[in-house]
Amino acid sequence: ILTPGQLFISCSEPFDADEYIERLAWRTPGGGSKGGAEAFDPKRLLEEFENHIEELKHLDEKIQRRVEKLEHQCHREAKEFAHKVQDLQRSNQIKEAADIIQKLHLIAQELPFDRFADVKAKIASKYHDLERQLIQEFTAAQRRGEIGRMQEVAAVLLHFKGYAHCVDVYIKQCQEGAYMRSDVFEDTALLCQRVNKQVGEVFQSPETVMTKLIQNIFENKLQAHVKEKLDETRRSDVEQYLKNLYDLYTRTTALASKLTEFNLGSDKHTFLSKLIKNIFSTYLESYIEMEKDYLRTRSAMILQRYYDSKNHQKRPQGGGSIQELKERIRQRTNLPLGPSIDTHGETFLSQEVVVNLLQETRHAFERCNRLSDPSDLPKNAFSIFLLLVEHLCMDHIDYALEIGLSAIPSADAKNANLYFLDVVQQANTIFHLFDKQFNDHLMPLISSSPKLTECLHKKKEVIEQMEVKLDTGIDRTLNCMVGQMKHILATEQKKTDFRPEDENNVMIQCTAACSKVCVYVSRQVERVRKSMDGKNVDTVLTELGVRFHRLIHEHLQQYSYSSMGGMLAICDVAEYRKSAKDFRVPLVLQLFDTLHALCNLLVVAPDNLKQVCSGEQLTNLDRNLLHAFVQLRVDYRQARLGRHFS
Repeated sequence: ILTPGQLFISCSEPFDADEYIERLAWRTPGGGSKGGAEAFDPKRLLEEFENHIEELKHLDEKIQRRVEKLEHQCHREAKEFAHKVQDLQRSNQIKEAADIIQKLHLIAQELPFDRFADVKAKIASKYHDLERQLIQEFTAAQRRGEIGRMQEVAAVLLHFKGYAHCVDVYIKQCQEGAYMRSDVFEDTALLCQRVNKQVGEVFQSPETVMTKLIQNIFENKLQAHVKEKLDETRRSDVEQYLKNLYDLYTRTTALASKLTEFNLGSDKHTFLSKLIKNIFSTYLESYIEMEKDYLRTRSAMILQRYYDSKNHQKRPQGGGSIQELKERIRQRTNLPLGPSIDTHGETFLSQEVVVNLLQETRHAFERCNRLSDPSDLPKNAFSIFLLLVEHLCMDHIDYALEIGLSAIPSADAKNANLYFLDVVQQANTIFHLFDKQFNDHLMPLISSSPKLTECLHKKKEVIEQMEVKLDTGIDRTLNCMVGQMKHILATEQKKTDFRPEDENNVMIQCTAACSKVCVYVSRQVERVRKSMDGKNVDTVLTELGVRFHRLIHEHLQQYSYSSMGGMLAICDVAEYRKSAKDFRVPLVLQLFDTLHALCNLLVVAPDNLKQVCSGEQLTNLDRNLLHAFVQLRVDYRQARLGRHFS
């Protein structure tokens, strides 16, 4: 049995009700009028008709709903189409009206005011009304995001005086909702990227609009942001103010660098530089003075905090009291003008203090490089360098050298603690750090300016000044070392060491005095190596070695020697010679080789003296010196040894 819809579909001819009923009856079992396989059944046919009528009613309702829906859609689309037509017509009437009023406005400018005042006023009124309507239409189109409509209205407004106002409206609206995050610089970059794509589609001179937008952002949003950040710390926290100024200026210049990607006219770099200058000029004018004041205060605080931690009251320098004058004379000479001060081994040099001072100065150099006008950069960098010299070199290193010099005992002091070498060691380390900062952070800022000569001169002057004190201290420390050796020899060496009472019962070995001196010398050589670096090690060890040799040479000449005593003296000199090898200085070893050869004159047979004196190591020595050594022999007069030198 077919449904009504299937019966409709099977009908290819136009609809005929009689035909439709006949087809339905024929297709119903027992409903055919001409007999068939089944006999005619009127009840079944009636039931089928009733059911079919209900189905037709439902089909009718369904089709009716569909018809109504299509009619509604048709009316809506017709209405929208009518609106579009009206909009287009209105748009054209706007364009036509704008063209007419623009021409009338130009003509009205030529009309005499006294005769056509009323006409001119009406034209002007209509001109301004239309101009206002166009701007309102542009504003509405921008809010709806209708780029095409914006372009149309902007093109019409291009010939009106209010075109600039249209651009202002666009700039104001495009910033609405653009600054939702805390990063104003990132928001600005994203806003400009978005607007840059749009202005080319809307305006005929997109570079002008972009320029005006960026100017508006810099003069309002960025300037307000910078002012807020800097004004809140300018008086209360100078360190944070300088950090904020550096950060804000750096981020602003980085933003300006990004903005150069856009078409902003032929002189965009100058344009952006002026915008930055307008924001920061007030702050940059006073920057270097604030930087110096902060660095001066901060450096003084770092130093004072260190001395306080040592419970040390800093001694004034450069005073005029008699005591200070005596102290300065004592530091630079070996005159005994009173006892030295006791620093208890404290050098008053701190690597932590040095690192902090250099770090503060490095930050200052970085800010100076970023925030200084290029013409002022070398001068400003030099002024920061002078503060580093003042606080690091003078107030810390030089002061420690003065204290170290005052703590060096006199040359005749017993069991002296020589802490000045520790001062030298730390001062050397600090000099390297100071020199590294000079080369890494100051030189790039002044290398191409006349200030370079001035900086190099100042650095040389400061280093030479401290080197004088280091040299003085090292010299006096070497004197103390020699004085300690002298004290050991004076207390440990006995005359009988070289004139034993029993010549036949003597062990051939170095004396106790020699052993103690050699132990002491080895310790001092090691201390010098740890305290110095480079050529300074050889220079100081050479000087110490020469003084060591002179002391032993003079010491040996104080005694007279028996034959066995001469052998013991040779043993001592051989031991001293071993210590001389630790110096690793050829001159010092040569001196002790010669001294060893001289000591052979104390034991050689009288007949062989002349031959020994002509030997390779002694032949170039003054004969008076050779004679003086021979005179130390106890048998000098008895054997008439002087005849060999007559």
